[in-house]
Amino acid sequence: MPLLKTPAIAAALSALPEAPTVFTTGYTSRIGASLGERENHFYMTGSMGLAASVGIGIALATQRTTLVLDGDGSVLMNPGGLISAAAAKNLGLIHVVLDDGCYDSTGGQPSPAPEVDLTGWATSAGIPSVHVVDTAEELTRILRRESEKPATPVFVRCMVRPDSTPPPPRITDDLPSVARRFTRYAGHD
Repeated sequence: MPLLKTPAIAAALSALPEAPTVFTTGYTSRIGASLGERENHFYMTGSMGLAASVGIGIALATQRTTLVLDGDGSVLMNPGGLISAAAAKNLGLIHVVLDDGCYDSTGGQPSPAPEVDLTGWATSAGIPSVHVVDTAEELTRILRRESEKPATPVFVRCMVRPDSTPPPPRITDDLPSVARRFTRYAGHD
């Protein structure tokens, strides 16, 4: 049985605690913030479908391996991020798609992800390293191993299920302050 979403996010953050990290909009950002806000965390509070694009920009600007914690609905909304990542040379981007098969943040409506081969999309786009995991241990192992390799795009489809507890509260920080904090961290203030 796939792991819950919160333990998956916690495992990713534990595996790459120093990496610039982009959280897709909705519950993923809320869960990430509830696990401990850090200067290297950037929360998308809107802009569904653009987490990969933001992560690509950060990886290119900082030349640091960047972690993107995305959702299946978000990738389905904008698969162009896969093509852009594959086209970039020496891109240190690890794109983790938390696939729960639903639009969890908007009421749990089913997404078409179970009928779509997201890893096939990533491979067809030209992402050189593609994985599917469903345990925290597998996710941790792959993230650590991939982060030690030379910069190259990585795609990880992490099969999860929605948490059974209510979601953490919305991010209430002043969003411009969060952006400034992250910009300082990235060295582009």
